[in-house]
Amino acid sequence: MFNNLLIVCVGNICRSPTAEYLLKKQLQEKGSAIAVESAGIAALVDKPASPTAVTMAAATGVDMTPHRARQLTKDMIRNHDLILVMEQGHIKAVEAMAPEARGKVHLLGRWHHNIEIPDPYRQGDSAYRHALELIQLTTQQWLTRLSL
Repeated sequence: MFNNLLIVCVGNICRSPTAEYLLKKQLQEKGSAIAVESAGIAALVDKPASPTAVTMAAATGVDMTPHRARQLTKDMIRNHDLILVMEQGHIKAVEAMAPEARGKVHLLGRWHHNIEIPDPYRQGDSAYRHALELIQLTTQQWLTRLSL
């Protein structure tokens, strides 16, 4: 059973907060008490989510306006039961920070042919839309596998 889930990307302003807030909403709708947070490997600390990410998430009924970017720490890694990342390189970065995390760090796209979620930062709307679509698909796949 997973009680605390952490979602990680680089800056913690596009992909990981989108996945965090979307998965929180999905879990709430199912009546689950699983806690979801996000952080960045090289976070833009205290910055809000990207305006484009906020706008696109809002169109799906997800409010990301409260988000502020947080830097990933060893304590965060240790205190979460499951860590979902966007790219293979993120798995290596998390495990380099805390080798004991091996086995609880997985791609968000694990259940969809181990796809990586490309970073839309400073790219056009189509890149953000593509990332959002992949995040919607992959969070839904994780939702079906989490003990609720």
